[in-house]
Amino acid sequence: MKRILTVAALVLGMFSIQAGAQQTTDAKMKTFIDALMKKMTLEEKLGQLNLPGSGDIVTGQAQSSDIGKKIREGKVGGLFNIKSVAKIREVQKVAVEQSRLKIPMIFGMDVIHGYETVFPIPLGLSCTWDMQLVENSARIAAVEASADGINWTFSPMVDICRDARWGRIAEGNGEDPFLGSQIAKAMVRGYQGNDLTKNNTIMSCVKHYALYGAAEAGRDYNTTDMSRQRMFNDYMPPYKAAADAGAGSFMASFNEVEGVPATANKWLMTDVLRKQWGFKGFVVTDYTGINEMVDHGIGDLKTVSARALMAGIDMDMVGEGLLTTIQQSLKEGKVTQAQIDLACRRILEAKYKLGLFADPYKYCDENRAKNEVFTAEHRAIARNTAAQSFVLLKNQGNILPLKKSGTVALIGPLADNKENMPGTWSVAANFQKATSVLSGMQQVLGDKVKIIYAKGSNLDYDAAYEERAGMFGKALGRDNRPADVIIKEAVDAANQADVVVAALGESAEMSGESSSRSNIEIPQAQKDLLNALLKTGKPVVLVLFTGRPLAIKEESEKVPAILNVWFGGSEAGFAIADVLFGDVNPSGKLTTTFPQNVGQVPIFYAHKNTGRPLEEGKWFSKFRSNYLDVSNDPVYPFGYGLSYTSFAYSDISLSSTSLKGNQKLTATVTVTNNGKYEGKEVVQLYIRDVVGSVTRPVKELKGFQKISLKPGESKQVIFTITPEDLKFYNYDLKFDWEAGDFQIMIGTNSKDVKMAKVNWVK
Repeated sequence: MKRILTVAALVLGMFSIQAGAQQTTDAKMKTFIDALMKKMTLEEKLGQLNLPGSGDIVTGQAQSSDIGKKIREGKVGGLFNIKSVAKIREVQKVAVEQSRLKIPMIFGMDVIHGYETVFPIPLGLSCTWDMQLVENSARIAAVEASADGINWTFSPMVDICRDARWGRIAEGNGEDPFLGSQIAKAMVRGYQGNDLTKNNTIMSCVKHYALYGAAEAGRDYNTTDMSRQRMFNDYMPPYKAAADAGAGSFMASFNEVEGVPATANKWLMTDVLRKQWGFKGFVVTDYTGINEMVDHGIGDLKTVSARALMAGIDMDMVGEGLLTTIQQSLKEGKVTQAQIDLACRRILEAKYKLGLFADPYKYCDENRAKNEVFTAEHRAIARNTAAQSFVLLKNQGNILPLKKSGTVALIGPLADNKENMPGTWSVAANFQKATSVLSGMQQVLGDKVKIIYAKGSNLDYDAAYEERAGMFGKALGRDNRPADVIIKEAVDAANQADVVVAALGESAEMSGESSSRSNIEIPQAQKDLLNALLKTGKPVVLVLFTGRPLAIKEESEKVPAILNVWFGGSEAGFAIADVLFGDVNPSGKLTTTFPQNVGQVPIFYAHKNTGRPLEEGKWFSKFRSNYLDVSNDPVYPFGYGLSYTSFAYSDISLSSTSLKGNQKLTATVTVTNNGKYEGKEVVQLYIRDVVGSVTRPVKELKGFQKISLKPGESKQVIFTITPEDLKFYNYDLKFDWEAGDFQIMIGTNSKDVKMAKVNWVK
């Protein structure tokens, strides 16, 4: 007993020391900033709230540029999307050597899924279900970005999305708030580490707060409208998780919430984020977010700027509404000096926490820029991560893995296009250093396999559409020959091969910001190519590129093998070859539901029953909640993903079927690898609250474990469940659990589960 007390005392002592050290740091910061702000004019305080783009800043022109002039005048708090140590050092020099108060600037960039070493798009990365891989990807991104002068990233994007029409689903983590919360925490840890004063950590910015992924009609920037109960249960958890993980900043979303644009929504920015969740960092707008509220229709620039500041916005990205109008609003009593001071303080605190006052040039080490960006080690990790993100959707007759012999016909508009491999939001990527599927296969296989390449089709029949889908240096090199000629060339190649690998789907910029689609099928030009290849009678493997769940019902019925590779990053070509030819066994699991057609959208596994649910096993019943033309089922459910091996699940063993109060429940299954290959399996735990004071989803993800099993090996997987896992926001928005019956489900995806029942009373 004495030893237990001693250990407890030591632990408490450590916490006390840490708390004391934090208090000392906070006190030093407050003293420093208090003294600095006493020296600042109103104009200089407003200058800290201003975040312009890098504009015309290039090396050697910082002195003469308009931005340079504003920096000298103390009218700029930071810049974004400026790249390279040389440029950043030059601009920072203007701030700390030529401005009156020598306040350093913060430099932000959209470092979304890697820097120059690009990892899979976030939606793909989420399909690893591996939090260590996720954290490592953010850690490497932070190392590379910080080595090149960047100290702030507009990531993670944690918006829940259940509508595949929305292009920015590619940039998030899928449809589930529990999984999204785990990823949000992992990303923040990866970027920020445990010490922001280190020169290889960067501040994260959580976006887009809030509800951006629920835009009506899946159309980017569109209106969002939902009940607060749904907000807090289904959409808010990842934002809160990121705040709890210590994220340094948040970004306001473009959409309105309850009729008020998020950028001017005091309930959102102050009442929830700061008062309810205890967030201490600063909030920045999205690009021209303040100015755009004029078009929303809530006032002119002066009015909306004042509303943004009053709501809790601290920094204005690009628009300069705060810089140019707040002085007048202060004179008119529309804002207070205290509000201006508070916003200014939060920006200064962020700079202090980053150690910029101690060393404004801490991120400007030329040696780091030369030695820590796009390294062999980083590329190897990115390659492995990409392979883990791929989802095997179908493998009829075990076509995959392919043999490292014979002849392969590699066909498709995405087969030999390295520029599209990094995917959307890869602003720091060097596309010339990315690896295409063709190049990856050639380098992995050497002379073991003969590869015959043919493009086979353009991305789309419509040249203008293809141009819109090939922006930001990601053109596909259009072939202007007649379509039938291009297809014939591909068919001839297929006829010479033992197997056909068809690299088809979306281009990188068919998903991402402002890339909403009303038709989420594979473009018709590629469908026609695929059908021609199938008619050859050769085995066809569809390597599917996409930044969203696609409606691939036809392909899932016709094509014997489908490997969804998302956009795997700079090492995508190598990773695809690794998986196709069996060096890596795929283990990715979907984090979004794949619909049969766009008419099913939005579709997600955690739906609620209606008062007229469709009977189990039925396709259609009159006067029930269903469609006339398709079943309610998706093509591929949330959590789905095959392996080159097969896994068997035992029935669930529960520690008890009757619990009370804060007791813990353990649920155990035994998982066995019944196949020939070593493989990884994501074991998923779902719970259903059978009867509630308000309606509850048919199931909710509450846990997962990724395990590795050798052929013939079995492992017990144990989940511990507490009342905390049963909590939800009720009608009164109280976060609590309710006594009653619960279904415990464990399985390989959200549909194929074993089930057991418990009764839990308070």
